[in-house]
Amino acid sequence: MAARRADCGWKRHISDQLKLRDRVQRHTFEQIVQQYNRLLEKSDLQTVLTERYQTEKYDVPRGHEASSMDSSRSDSLHQEMSQMRIRHQEELTELHKKRGELAQTVIELNNQIQQKDREIQSNEARMLEYQQQIAGLEGDCRDLRNNLQELEMANQTLKDEYDALQITFSALEEKLRKTSEDNQELVSRWMAEKALEANRLNAENEKDTRRRQAKLQKDLADAAKEPLPIEQDDDIEVLAEDGGKGAGETSPNRPISRTLSRKTSQQPQGGLLDSISNIFGRRRSANSLGTSPETTETPSGGCAEVRVPTTALHVFEAHDGEVNTVRFSPGSRLLATGGMDRRVKLWEVISGRCEAKGALTGSNAGITSIDFDSAGSYLLAASNDFASRIWTMDDYRLRHTLTGHSGKVLSARFLLDNARIVSGSYDRTLKLWDLRSKVCMKTVFAGSSCNDIVCTEQCVMSGHFDKKVRFWDIRAESIVREMELQGRVTSLDLNHDRSELLTCSRDDVLKIIDLRSNAIRQTFSAQGFKCGADWTRVTFSPDGSYVAGGSADGALYVWNVLTGKLDRTLDRNHSSAINSVSWSPSGTYVASVEKGSRAILWSDM
Repeated sequence: MAARRADCGWKRHISDQLKLRDRVQRHTFEQIVQQYNRLLEKSDLQTVLTERYQTEKYDVPRGHEASSMDSSRSDSLHQEMSQMRIRHQEELTELHKKRGELAQTVIELNNQIQQKDREIQSNEARMLEYQQQIAGLEGDCRDLRNNLQELEMANQTLKDEYDALQITFSALEEKLRKTSEDNQELVSRWMAEKALEANRLNAENEKDTRRRQAKLQKDLADAAKEPLPIEQDDDIEVLAEDGGKGAGETSPNRPISRTLSRKTSQQPQGGLLDSISNIFGRRRSANSLGTSPETTETPSGGCAEVRVPTTALHVFEAHDGEVNTVRFSPGSRLLATGGMDRRVKLWEVISGRCEAKGALTGSNAGITSIDFDSAGSYLLAASNDFASRIWTMDDYRLRHTLTGHSGKVLSARFLLDNARIVSGSYDRTLKLWDLRSKVCMKTVFAGSSCNDIVCTEQCVMSGHFDKKVRFWDIRAESIVREMELQGRVTSLDLNHDRSELLTCSRDDVLKIIDLRSNAIRQTFSAQGFKCGADWTRVTFSPDGSYVAGGSADGALYVWNVLTGKLDRTLDRNHSSAINSVSWSPSGTYVASVEKGSRAILWSDM
């Protein structure tokens, strides 16, 4: 209906325009035609008068001959005719002039009419084209209206589905909150039960110690009453049967009472440590005790002597560019460094100097973390190319490449069984890998970028960008607990018996967390100490008596764990921020690397 009205409208408009043009142009032509008709009438009159004058001209001589009396009248008539002819000639000339002008005007008007006709035809063609375009646009508009209706219906459907999903999500979130509260309550109850169990074991051990001491005193009193002397060989044999390995530590020349008291004083302490080991999973499996020719370190807690560094023994260029990480081998004979030049370099420590021994290649980006297995036979390195790699130390060959992360791998560690490793990445996940099958066994979403990892047999501790330290149960793939610090966590390290955790964070503070009581035992800071990066690594000394860390100003800081005070500061050799520090398992050396290309070997010699 609207289209029909539109068609009638433009047709009526064209008709009105044509009628208006006809009226205007007809009015103009009417004047021209009237003037032209008057000219024609005057021309006809002129022709009649001319013929009459000619006739009279010829008739006058004849009348003059016929009658001389009319001569005077003829002269006057002749003069009058001459004047009239002159006047009519002028009028005729003027009429011819106007006729020419009117003819030129008619020609111009005809040209204008033709031009207007052409313009009308062009406008009509354009109007037809516009009509076609309007029809097409109206069709498109109808299609768009239909699509809009369909989209509105689909949007309403999606909105309904979203509302339903939101309700479901709220219910699941509430369920998750309740489950987390229940889990936290169970963990708290579990920890309380473990604490009660530890107290009960301590009480039983104390009772057993008292009972043994009483029995020992009675046996000594009975032995003192005996008149016969005791052979030394017999004493040693009896101690070997009763004390096992503990008797092997006792000299044959020492008295019996001193040897027995040592044996009895060690047993309760061992029982307490065993109970704590059961809680945190620190006991190693049988296959983790394998040795290699490189492994010469003493057992845990058996470090002969820890030397607090005072002197830079060897300053050397370690890599072409920034050095990110450093680590001593378990035997303290090798030093491994990793840098942004995509290589792991091995250095042999000989007489206070680091001699280049080889380089491990295969990484496609900078090295971020290094770890040795407990035997020193394998080296694990994490890289910025989203992968971790394992090399064998006897031939420096690349054995495994573990890929699966979608971000930089910032830390990777061997578990105590040496058959599995755990890696933490910038993609906010932790992955557990089985080296026998070379596959990822588990992936855990941590919720924040993981900067460092340390491991026990069944527990993984990870430090994150969101300022939290998370404790994971490997078997359950769940968080046992978490602890929030005051800054982004950059480094984690365990002491020799894995009962204390050392942390470093971007608030420029080092802290020791007691894993048995879940409490912060000690806090370290110093004037001028500043954590230089999100991957700044700090370390325990092998006996746990000291902690060492590097500052953004290139100074090495060493704190005494017992007093909590700064022991010394070494600030004369590094030229840029220290990225990582490692203390040799033998306790003799400390190595530090910087954002430049330099590495330094420290000791007190």
